Amino acid sequence: MSSRDIIVVGASAGGVEALSGLVGGLAGNIPAAVFVVLHIPRRAPSALPGILDRAGPLPARHAEDGELVLPGRIYVAPSDHHLVLRGDRVALTTDPTQNGHRPAIDPLFRSAARYFGPRVVGVVLSGARDDGAAGLESIARQGGITVVQDPEEAQHPSMPRAALDAVEVDHVLGTAEMGPLLTRIAGSAAGPATPAPPEAEDEMTDPVNGLTPVGLSCPACDGPMFELRSPSTPRFRCRVGHRWSPESLLDGQTDALESALWVAYRSLQDKVALSRRMARSAAERGRPASSSRYERVAEETDRAGTLLRGLIDRMNRMTDYRGVEPLPEDRR
Repeated sequence: MSSRDIIVVGASAGGVEALSGLVGGLAGNIPAAVFVVLHIPRRAPSALPGILDRAGPLPARHAEDGELVLPGRIYVAPSDHHLVLRGDRVALTTDPTQNGHRPAIDPLFRSAARYFGPRVVGVVLSGARDDGAAGLESIARQGGITVVQDPEEAQHPSMPRAALDAVEVDHVLGTAEMGPLLTRIAGSAAGPATPAPPEAEDEMTDPVNGLTPVGLSCPACDGPMFELRSPSTPRFRCRVGHRWSPESLLDGQTDALESALWVAYRSLQDKVALSRRMARSAAERGRPASSSRYERVAEETDRAGTLLRGLIDRMNRMTDYRGVEPLPEDRR
């Protein structure tokens, strides 16, 4: 019988402290491989392997494409690459971003669920938005064990709460307790493997044939969006492969909207500058009527720009769903 020997961990904002606490509690002889995705800027180097290497007894380093999966090691996703599992090998890809990130958590979780099923333990730590919730759902559906950081402890509770909304989680606890828990689970007997669902046949590039168009545009590429089949949490993808969970899609749309508004504001400012330049030119050529007309256009456009800038400022001050306290019935 197979044993639980694959641990996958996802974190975002506030995740370095949470990861350090988790890793510090692992046993040095744990019979499992640990895979970590932390959201980081795509072009920035990551110091996470060194931090985790010093935080606990297991050696930690950036994963390398094609390397063999071995127990007792921590494999960290490098910047600008998805970390996924393909059989007993690690794969690094530059496939489209998911939930606005590369590396993203969901690709690692889904690939682990696909290839290792009940041997997987999935862990969601502190972070904003909802990356990892859909992937944790895949792990649970394939018979794996699910672990989530207590939202009350997490510096940023959105990701833990999203995971709790998506999955009947096996363990909810603080990071200081996670290391000992994972050490106890590692090596224990796993249940029988279950067939991978159709959506898991290709965790990165499944086709959109047969999927339902939703009338939305992808924030990353402006392509049409389709709804992925899911037993609980709605998820979306575009034709080229960008994937979004609901909260991440909302944030992506907000970012795209703000960018569009700034483009509009810049266009209005350009119109103001051009109108005033034309007004000065007309005055210098002794054409006061034309100069006055250009000045009126500049003033009207400037007022429109002021209104638009106020709208942008109000949007950025609004409390969105991430800052709203959950209702009592939504608390876990």
